[in-house]
Amino acid sequence: MLTLIQTTTRTARRRARADLRAQIARLEHQLADAVMTGAPSPGPRGGRAGPRMLGLAELEAERDALSADLATVRAAAAATADAQEAARRRLEAMLARPREHRFARLALADLGEPGCGVYMVRPRLGLIGMLAGWWQVKLSSGCPLADFTLTQIGIRPPVAGATPRVAA
Repeated sequence: MLTLIQTTTRTARRRARADLRAQIARLEHQLADAVMTGAPSPGPRGGRAGPRMLGLAELEAERDALSADLATVRAAAAATADAQEAARRRLEAMLARPREHRFARLALADLGEPGCGVYMVRPRLGLIGMLAGWWQVKLSSGCPLADFTLTQIGIRPPVAGATPRVAA
């Protein structure tokens, strides 16, 4: 009788562990998919002391933590999408009525676009256009020297906290 109870308990624990591991795998897959689609990655959680067999309580805690991370990532992705949609609506308004958005700037990063260009509402023909009310939306060319570094031309950048040397 005692072995039957032990076997039943062992089998129930195995099923529970397998079920929790399947839930954890599903949550990890959903979290990875969310991060791969552009959502911000959740920060690292506390490290473990190496490989070991997790108990039911630890598996449940891991599942709950992954579920919370997934909810946080989805909320951040939704907030980012809302901000990008608002920026797109602002750009449409700038393009439709540039006179009402004088000197407004909108970065490509705010739109979720790659690059470092900026949409700017500027007067056409400088001061004459400003006085005449001729406004236009221009897209800057971006940052042409984005890949340029001092090390490419052989100059080492200064070390933070180091005192500059004077040549004798």
